[in-house]
Order: sequence, then C-alpha cells, then structure tokens
Amino acid sequence: MSRHIKRSGLEPAPDHSCPRPRKCNCVKRCGIFTATAIVAAILAGGPAAAQDSASARLEALKAEINELRNEVEALKGDVAEGREEARGATGQMAAAKTEPPADAPSIRVSSSNQPTICSSDGRNCISLTSRLQLDFGGYNYRPNTTATTPQNLVGGVIARRAKFGVIGAFLNDWGYSIEFEGGGSGGGSGVVLDKAYLSYSGFEPFKIWAGILSVRYSLDRATSNNNITFMERAAPVEVAAGIGAATRSGFGITANERQWWAGAFLTGPASGRTSHDARQTAATGRVVFLPVLTDSASLLIGGDVQYLFDAPTGASELNLRDRIEMRIDGNRILGTGPLPIDSARVLSAELAGTLGSFHFQGEYFDFNVERPPGNGPSLNFSGYYIQGGYILTGETRRYSASSGSYGSVAPSRPFDWRMGDWGAWEIAARYSMIDLNDRDIFGGRQENLTLGLNWYVNSNIRFMLNYINGTVDKRTGGGGDIGARYQAVGARTQIAF
Repeated sequence: MSRHIKRSGLEPAPDHSCPRPRKCNCVKRCGIFTATAIVAAILAGGPAAAQDSASARLEALKAEINELRNEVEALKGDVAEGREEARGATGQMAAAKTEPPADAPSIRVSSSNQPTICSSDGRNCISLTSRLQLDFGGYNYRPNTTATTPQNLVGGVIARRAKFGVIGAFLNDWGYSIEFEGGGSGGGSGVVLDKAYLSYSGFEPFKIWAGILSVRYSLDRATSNNNITFMERAAPVEVAAGIGAATRSGFGITANERQWWAGAFLTGPASGRTSHDARQTAATGRVVFLPVLTDSASLLIGGDVQYLFDAPTGASELNLRDRIEMRIDGNRILGTGPLPIDSARVLSAELAGTLGSFHFQGEYFDFNVERPPGNGPSLNFSGYYIQGGYILTGETRRYSASSGSYGSVAPSRPFDWRMGDWGAWEIAARYSMIDLNDRDIFGGRQENLTLGLNWYVNSNIRFMLNYINGTVDKRTGGGGDIGARYQAVGARTQIAF
C-alpha cells in the first residue's frame, strides 16, 4: 500500500523550504514551486473516484497561490515605503546640518555685490561700502601771459576718491552711514571723516537727515559721483555747491513719490573744514517734477534755491572758484578771490530727460552776492551746462525716485570674454560756461567742451576717458590778460560697492 501511494505520487511532497525566507524573491519562488508540485501530484493520481477530491484541493491551492502573491506584493510595497522614509530622514538630517537656527543672523550679497549682515527678522542690517576712483591724465596748458597764475599744470596719477565705511539700518526706519575718505583733488593725502549721519524714514513719504552728509542740491550734485557721466561735475555746479551745499554738516527733510521729489536743508561748515569756519550757515531747497516717466522715456523739470546767511570764515569772506573740470593738478585759474559779503543767493533751474538709450541734462545758475555797506554794490554772476549721451549697447539710464536724479548704466551683458559679452559702452559730450566777472571783480570766464567715452564692465567697475578743450578769459583791474588756453586728457578706473 505504501508503495502504491509512493508510485501514485500522493506521499507528502519533499521539503523545499526557502533558506532565506526574509527575501521577497525567495518567498515567491518557494510558494509557486510547492503549489506546482501539489497540482502535479493530483493530476497524476489517475483514479476517477479521487477526481472530486482533487478538484477541491486544486481550488484550495489556487486560493493559496493568490494569497501568496498578494503577500509578496505587500512586502514589495513595504520595502519601497521603507526606502522613501529612509531618504526623507537622510534629507532632514542634511538640512539640519546646513541650515542655521531660525534666530541666527543672515549674511547676503546685494545685487550690486555689497556684503550685508542682517538680523533674522531683517529689521537690522549693516553693509560694507567702498569706492576707489584712480585718475590718470595730462595737460597741454598755455598761459596767455607770464602774469597768468598758475604758469603750468602738471599731470600724473591721483586717488581722486578712496572711500571706505559702513552703511546700515536698524528697526526698519533708522539709517546711518560712517565713511572715511583717503583721496582728494590734486592728490590730497591723509584720511578724514567724510560722512557721518543718521536718518529716519518713519513718517512716509518724509525722511529726516542729520549729520555730515552730501546735501541734495542741484541735479548733478544729487547724482552720486559713482554715476555721473563725466569724471568731474561741471564748474558752475561746483561753484554753486561750494557756497553752502556739497558735503557738509547739515539737517534736512526730503520727501518723494514716483514722479516728484522735494527737499530742504540747513547747513553748516564743509566736511573737514577747520573750527574757524563754524559760523557758516546756509539753507538749500530743491523741487523736482517728472511729467513723463515710462520705461522708454522721461522728462525732469526742477528748481533750486540756496541762501548763505553767514560766510565760511570769521572775516565774512566768500571765494567763488573752481578747477578746469579735471583735478589731477589741484591749482585753480578761475576764482574771484575772497569777497567781503553780507549774504549770497543762488537760483537755478534743471531740465533733463531720456529717450531710449539717449539721455540729456542741463542746469542754469544765477548768483547774487550782497557786500557789506561800504564794500561796493551787489555782484551778479551766472553759469550753465548742457550735456548729452548715448549708450551704444542699448541700455538706458534709469530715474531714481529716492534721489530725484538719474542713476548709472547697468550692463545687460556684463563683461565676460569667454561668452563674448563686452559690458555697456557710452559716448557723451558737454559744454559748460561760468562767468565770474562783474563790476570791479574779475574772477574770469571759463568755457569747456568735454568729450567722454565710458565702459561699464559690470555693476561695480567702470572705465572713463575724457578730453577737455577750454579757455579762461581773465583780466586784471587794469585790463591785463591773465587768462589761459588748455587741452587735457584724463582717464579713470572706478570700482565701487
């Protein structure tokens, strides 16, 4: 009987259990192998009497096979889910290692590459600021007579500006700046405190300023020297600003919206001046309106007023003077000499605009000096400039609502010779005139024609080339000629953050 059972193949199937039951592939192979063997044994039984029983067993085995398959698929899902959880845990661990705590300060670099540290809530920030303008140049200077002073202008290399410092903001509304200057006209030496001011902007749209600062007076002075079109501002701008504006101690209020700007300042002595200048007091005001302001065009109309109450020296004297719009040599030809004054007033008008890549601007200045009784009648001087430029590479000069002036050129494709990008290129021309001759004062009449070529390498680096052709028509009280003619070529390397 046992042999019959053995030959019929109904004895228990051999043990083919999986040696590694935890692996899904082994489970699947073992289950299918066992089921197949049992099915084969039933089919080999042969006797008709056992067919019903075999059919029942076959159905049971099919159900068992389906159950095994479901278990295998479930195991596969568990394994995949475990892998995803492992990946997520790994990512969280990596993030925990690299991300700073939520309350830690952040260090970032602005779009102009200025390093800045801010608190976690962004309400307190401090940035490093620096500026280097290295000037090279020479003169072809021809005095009209041997009585002309100076007899020669010397070219060379100077650090026109070498500034460094910090600017910052705290509690959102407060701002400050502390900057030191190591350069100067004619190669000035020594480091001096250039700016140190505090501002408050909590009363929008107003902003309050106090300290040693650049007074927002006239269009060209409201434009940062990082962004001016030529190496130096026009002579009438500098003569007017030297009375009671430029960089000096002051207190002021400004306000602006998108298409207008207004500001007024009460000012004291210029930055770096000695204590005997402390009695100088002046006031300035400026208003700007833009009837046209679009992405492709703009038109600016403005006006300025300046009034000097007390002269900058204890002797109540004022000296109106300037260089020839290049400052490698610090000597001046143009100048009235010290004028005894009771008060001084300057009125000026501004006009500027852009049309695509073309831009222009101009200003007119009317000077009035009231002398003390017994020192002669009042004096009237005048000056103006007009300039224009075209950006060959298609960029535009954008209007800055915060300063009421036009900014620099931002290259759309900063210089990268590997990519074939060459930055932005600009050509420009300017004519300027200032006349400091009136009555018994012979300060001279200066006229300059300046041509410029600017290469904006990127948002931080610029190279400038200027050519100046000018004259100073100056006489003595007796009619003697002490004027000069000159040509000058200057270049500037500028890097600013």
